[in-house]
Parts: sequence; C-alpha cells; structure tokens
Amino acid sequence: MKILVTGGAGFIASHIVDAFIAKGYEVCVVDNLSTGHRDFVNKNAVFYEADIRDRKAIEKIFQREKPDIIDHHAAQISVRNSVDDPINDAQVNLLGLLNLLETGRKTGIKKVIFASSGGVVYGEAKKVPTPESYKPLQPLSPYGVSKLASEYYLHFYHKTYGIPFVALRYSNVYGPRQNPHGEAGVVAIFSLKLLYGQVPVINGDGRQTRDYVYVADVVKANVLAAKKSVVGAFNIGTGKETDVVKIYEKIRKSTDSQIVAKHGPAKDGEQKRSCLDASMADEKLGWEPQVDLSKGLDLTVAYFKNLRQ
Repeated sequence: MKILVTGGAGFIASHIVDAFIAKGYEVCVVDNLSTGHRDFVNKNAVFYEADIRDRKAIEKIFQREKPDIIDHHAAQISVRNSVDDPINDAQVNLLGLLNLLETGRKTGIKKVIFASSGGVVYGEAKKVPTPESYKPLQPLSPYGVSKLASEYYLHFYHKTYGIPFVALRYSNVYGPRQNPHGEAGVVAIFSLKLLYGQVPVINGDGRQTRDYVYVADVVKANVLAAKKSVVGAFNIGTGKETDVVKIYEKIRKSTDSQIVAKHGPAKDGEQKRSCLDASMADEKLGWEPQVDLSKGLDLTVAYFKNLRQ
C-alpha cells in the first residue's frame, strides 16, 4: 500500500508520514516548502518539491508513484490571509484539491484522507461541544468556506467515481514542529516567546475558547482512517474547552517563567467558542484522544527547549 502525503514537510503531516512509515506503508511526500521544512521529512519517504496546483508536476508524480491513498494536508491555512486574499485561498485549497482528485482518479486512487477543520467549518455554533450533525454550517472566513467546499467535492467524487473519503475535522492541533512564527499556533508562539524571555500578547480578554488536541492523537486518527472502511466527516478533538488565558498560564508554569502577558486588541471576526464532539470518531474509527492537555503542553515546551540548545 502506497500513500501520498501532501504537505508532508509541515507540522502535522510530517508526523503522519513518520507514523505511516513505522506501520510499513510506502510513503511519498509532495510539498512546495512554502511553510514546510525539508528536515521534517522522514528519510525513508520519497520527497517531491512541487505545488499541488501544478498540473504537469502532479501528473508526473502520480504516474510514477501510482499511490493508493492520498492524505491531503497541503493548504493555505491562515484565516486572516484568506480574508485578505480569498482568491489565493481558493486557488490553493480548492483548485489544488481538484488537481489531486482529477489526477488521482485517472491513476486509480482508492481513498482520500482530508485535513478539514472543525474550528472553522461550523462557525459560531450554538451547540458546544459541536457534533458533525450540527446545522447550519456557517463558516466565518474564506478559509472555512474552502474547507467545507472541499468536503462537498470529496462527496461528489465518492458518489460519482466511487472514491471513498474521510474528512478529519481537526480542532486546534498543537505539538512539536508547530510553527511559532505565524498568526496561528498559540501554544508554539507562547512557548517560544517565554523561553526567550519575551512578552507574549493575548488578543482581547483571552476568554475565547478552543479545543486543543495533541498532534500525536491527530496522527492516530489518520492511521485509523487509512485502515477503516468508513466514509464521511469526523470531528477530531477532545470535547474540552480551554480559554487562551488558561493556556498561557499552563505554558508559563511549564516554562518556569514569571513573565506576565500583555493584552492586545481583539481580532475582528475571531470566534468566541470552538469545541468538538468527537463521539462519532470513537464509534466509527475507534479513535479517542489519549494525551491530556497538561502532558501535551509539557511535551511541546520540551521540544522548543531542545531547539534552543
């Protein structure tokens, strides 16, 4: 069984590549290295530096590798950038996906695993924790719209061409290899700033909540999705809300820092609450989170400490 992982030089997908290889799968990675790091790519994976929008490059890769499964993580992931440039967001997240699906169906792919987002697909949900059955789905950003539209495209390819898919709607993923220099990834940002003695900034009052899931648990969801004969969208989260102030205090404790964070202006359009009900993933995939927040934060801080040495 051969799996092609897009975005496999990035934070989440590089861990997934490691796990697939450990399980004995053949793995090839496609990443344009716009945000990923070549050093993150497992040495036993075949690596292609390519953009998922490049038809000729993708066709050559698929013709050479003929993957059985696509695990699709390459994406434009910035909510703010999607608002500023919705056309680029759609080009990467929708046209990139379609390029993979069109090429893959011609070369005989048997399944697609897709990194979706529970945080943005539901919008400001009135039911928290939010189940997959929640309606209406009202994304608040072009990024959220593109993730939801991607799921609809996957449904079309399943019904029309018989290609099964599993869309994993992640909550807020954190852990080693997360980018501490972007707008997202508050755990990585706070960890690195405190370790370097800098003052972090909390947006608004910091009482906005998120569901923080450790990257190793997300990896397990992908491994299960590759094995299980299921189709559809599944929430991948802990079902527990944690506000930003509490996250900061936990990281400050883990880093033994005395620094007090500053509060900056609230970000326009930022969701107040986001938390996922993952009971269907438990029922259908046999998945449930194993790493609690305190342990996961300690592991993440230890990773960033090690980077400094």
